[in-house]
Amino acid sequence: MEEDILTTLKILIIGESGVGKSSLLLRFTDDTFDPEQTATIGVDFKVKTINVDGNKAKLAIWDTAGQERFRTLTPSYYRGAQGVILVYDVTRRETFTKLENWLNELETYCTRNDLVKMLVGNKIDRENHELDRAEGLKFARKHSMLFIEASAKTRDGVQCAFEELVEKIIQTPGLWQSESHGRGVQLTDEDAGGGTCGGFCSLV
Repeated sequence: MEEDILTTLKILIIGESGVGKSSLLLRFTDDTFDPEQTATIGVDFKVKTINVDGNKAKLAIWDTAGQERFRTLTPSYYRGAQGVILVYDVTRRETFTKLENWLNELETYCTRNDLVKMLVGNKIDRENHELDRAEGLKFARKHSMLFIEASAKTRDGVQCAFEELVEKIIQTPGLWQSESHGRGVQLTDEDAGGGTCGGFCSLV
């Protein structure tokens, strides 16, 4: 029931075009996968309610276009976000090297210093990997992000990515309990123990 919902959270999914942002969103919200998924034009939006550690949270998830010509549409969508999922394609190194640009954009437009960031290396079901898990983990550690490898096609890691992100947001009350947003809570390795990940996810 609506009154049982602890909070409503704004979650963004960002990254280069073709990394599978829309596919991750559709797998999580509708449990579907379309191999012919077309590129997002502007912004897509979905709502899903999940239960994490006994707390219900309604997620308003924004899937932003990765193409340069749509980037002018996105700054307003960063405003007020409590969590962000940065996605790269493990079979395309250029999508990984562009992550710094996305982080810079996030820092420029985001209104909260303490938002929770999750790095997702997508398309692990494919064979021609150009990046290994260690590289993703190193980048995530450098930028104080959660990290997981996933496949929208096979479902691996998808549910976990969103649940872990929400869990860490809920553990940072300043993000959703008031409008005074300070530096927030520094997450530690101990926080990762026993979560919803089942070994897929790394807190760094």
